[in-house]
Amino acid sequence: MHHIKKIAVKYLCGITLIMVAAILAISTAVQMYNAQRFAKSSSESTFYQIEQVLAENQKELESVKETYRNTCLYDAEGIAYILQANPEFIYSMEDLEKITEFMEVDEIHIIDPTGRIYAGTHPEYYGLTFDSGDQISFFKPMLEDKTLKLCQEITPNTAEGKLMQYSALWSESGEFIVQVGMEPVNVMEATRKNELSYIFSLLRVNSGVSLYAADPETGEIMGSSVIDDLGKNLSDIGISMEKVRERPNGFSASVNGIRCFCIFREIGGNLVGRVITNGELYRDIPSSMAVLAAGLVLISIILVAAVSACMNKYVINGIYDVNAKLRSITDGDLDEKVDVQSSIEFAELSSHINDMIKSLLSSTDKMSLVLNRAKLHIGVYEYSENMKRVRFTEHIPDILALDNEKAEHISSDYTLFRQYLEQLKPADSDDGTFILEPDGGSERYIKLEEITIGNDVMGIVMDVTDETVKRMQLEAERDRDLLTGLYNRRGLENKLEELFGDPDKTNCGALVMIDADGLKMINDKYGHDKGDIYLRSIAGSISSFGSRSCLSARQGGDEFVLFLYGYISEEELEKDIEKLTYIQNNSTVRLDADLCVPMRFSFGFSMTKGKTDHRSLLKQADEKMYQNKSARKKANAPTS
Repeated sequence: MHHIKKIAVKYLCGITLIMVAAILAISTAVQMYNAQRFAKSSSESTFYQIEQVLAENQKELESVKETYRNTCLYDAEGIAYILQANPEFIYSMEDLEKITEFMEVDEIHIIDPTGRIYAGTHPEYYGLTFDSGDQISFFKPMLEDKTLKLCQEITPNTAEGKLMQYSALWSESGEFIVQVGMEPVNVMEATRKNELSYIFSLLRVNSGVSLYAADPETGEIMGSSVIDDLGKNLSDIGISMEKVRERPNGFSASVNGIRCFCIFREIGGNLVGRVITNGELYRDIPSSMAVLAAGLVLISIILVAAVSACMNKYVINGIYDVNAKLRSITDGDLDEKVDVQSSIEFAELSSHINDMIKSLLSSTDKMSLVLNRAKLHIGVYEYSENMKRVRFTEHIPDILALDNEKAEHISSDYTLFRQYLEQLKPADSDDGTFILEPDGGSERYIKLEEITIGNDVMGIVMDVTDETVKRMQLEAERDRDLLTGLYNRRGLENKLEELFGDPDKTNCGALVMIDADGLKMINDKYGHDKGDIYLRSIAGSISSFGSRSCLSARQGGDEFVLFLYGYISEEELEKDIEKLTYIQNNSTVRLDADLCVPMRFSFGFSMTKGKTDHRSLLKQADEKMYQNKSARKKANAPTS
């Protein structure tokens, strides 16, 4: 009797403790909810202040931009007037620099009627055309309409990527275009006032509260009251972009290792967030909960003392027997049978438990039936360290390419099954995909996921061959140019990074820049379809060029890149480059059955051996290509 009362007291204590814990949990949740509502309200107020400051700063920025645009156009008109009156200044660097200083501009470029820069204060830009980049192509419409006066928004220039504001207009005579570039100092200063880090510095924030501004696409932190977090990604400090988008009313996160409550809004094209540490947000909750807990514990003690006096009868032996059997079953011994007949109730309970065990044993067959009905080619297996045999659905042997004999063998002992899984070859990914190479069959890809709960292991196996092959094909196609079949710019960069990372593999090599001559004439005269044939013919000539290894790509438009590598000596390499010169001057392209035109292109190359930077080699080759193009034009120019 004493033992039974002890059990009853423990039972009642457990119940009352659960009730106390539940009440405390509910009360805590309510107070936390109210604290979060207050945090949201105060955050909305902060966001409103930020929006107001942004609106005022944006008005100032637009005014400064308009003034800068007008100044840029006025300067271009003045410089055009000076150069038309003094054409000899066009070719005098000293005079152009004086004009630059007098007009308080940074760059002057003189552009001929074809859209090519042929003079100006920056010789390194000579030869650039309106087709040389996205930035300079803004002015291309001027070739069709000489009345245009264009002023471009602040943008990185084509040659250096430096932020500039350019304006351009025709000279009054219509002989040349004057393009003026100015560094937007005032605009950038006004823009700085629109930076959220600057605005954050103006706001007063409490200790334990931080402000963040991030790019809504990438999650990069553009501004923050925490200086050390600038330039990082939200995910780096523990804030999930998924939660930012899906939970506008706020969410919890571990920010820089500290639990916080976060609220984000999109303001001015940026995600602006207010992050409050839990210590600041819930600082008043512990003291109020302590008072409530003390009162609840006192009530619980009185309740347990009163109820325990009435608890004096338990059928303890039957419970012990059932518990012992259930413990064995829980550990994985599903062959165990419960047979407690001390009372009708326990006999009925034993029957229900045994029926439940039978249902568990048939769960594998039921799962196979469900998967078949759903037309899912998925296999599921399960085993426990306390039960030797592995249970799996009917698709497992098919997916793992097991015959009946081998499937029966490895399922007889979970250690054999584990050994089989461990010898699978991982694919080149970290998503649990493996390569399966069945005897006499084609290579297949399977995905394996396992869940371990205590001593029980459950796994899911899926045949993902079709999906994996399609994904690999897509990854290969994205690096290829659709017109020529050569590598595109992305594919070229990836391959060059790989090759130049292994100097022993490249040995002696040469990077060659190739520019198709006459493409515009063919497009204009015969049509763009003939221009495509012309480009494909050049691509075909270089796709397998050279006596050693060759990497060929279409850089874009009419530009190609050829990387010859793996040569033993520079003499051997130079002989192949001489062959390229022969092709340059002695090849033709058949555009259709009755039309054949010369294949003409300009090229320049830079030699390499050992560890070098391929980007600098490309730049050298590009400069030599333009020199070659200029020399070929002079050689083919009609003599008077």
